[in-house]
Amino acid sequence: MSVVEFDTRKLDRLTCREREVLRNLAQAEPNRALARRLGIAERTVKAHITSVVRKLDLDSRLEATLVSVQHREALTPDSIAS
Repeated sequence: MSVVEFDTRKLDRLTCREREVLRNLAQAEPNRALARRLGIAERTVKAHITSVVRKLDLDSRLEATLVSVQHREALTPDSIAS
């Protein structure tokens, strides 16, 4: 899968919290820092990332991070209602 060819309609598969985790992956922080930022357990961050990777048919956290960076606007809370 090429991130350039990523179908943003797949983002509809994600829960609001998974979208939030995916948005925050663009910060390139470790799971512990993401957990603190989001006010959840590190283990929960790992579970959300695993779910995001699976739901978006990606191969890795790195690909998820690239999707987050390249499709940031589609991940904003305002775009969910659109």
